[in-house]
Amino acid sequence: MSMYDISVKTIKGEETTLKPYEGKVLLIVNTASKCGFTPQYKQLQELYDTYKDRGFVILGFPSNQFMNQEPGDEKSIEEFCTMNYGVTFPMFAKVDVKGEHIHPLFSHLTSKAKGMLGTKAIKWNFTKFLVDQTGETVERFSPQTNPKEMEDTIQQWLG
Repeated sequence: MSMYDISVKTIKGEETTLKPYEGKVLLIVNTASKCGFTPQYKQLQELYDTYKDRGFVILGFPSNQFMNQEPGDEKSIEEFCTMNYGVTFPMFAKVDVKGEHIHPLFSHLTSKAKGMLGTKAIKWNFTKFLVDQTGETVERFSPQTNPKEMEDTIQQWLG
């Protein structure tokens, strides 16, 4: 099964797959509204604005698995992201990014791109996965990595 066949739910509750993003460079991020890294939404939106016309898309997946930092429902998450950071990149319904109920997308991503010291599990919010135009996970960035620091890598994959 291709990554693009994985079922996901939009932040508005619509069932879909990642098929619409096939052929694009993707940055898939597990997000949270009450995290010390939440201001990264601003830099993520700036990257999206800069490169979306070149085939770059950011996909945000809220998760409440790290110290209850995403307690709200999808409507409140969407409102928070729009009002506070002007987020226009696609956001999805809350998912588990680790553990027994890990979403199939994050199971796929973590199996393809290991973290520090070869660990598979996501350790915190705002872990970022860069996926090339063919659906291959090519790089994993830590929560501490400011999105602007990834710009050169993104440009390389965009060609």
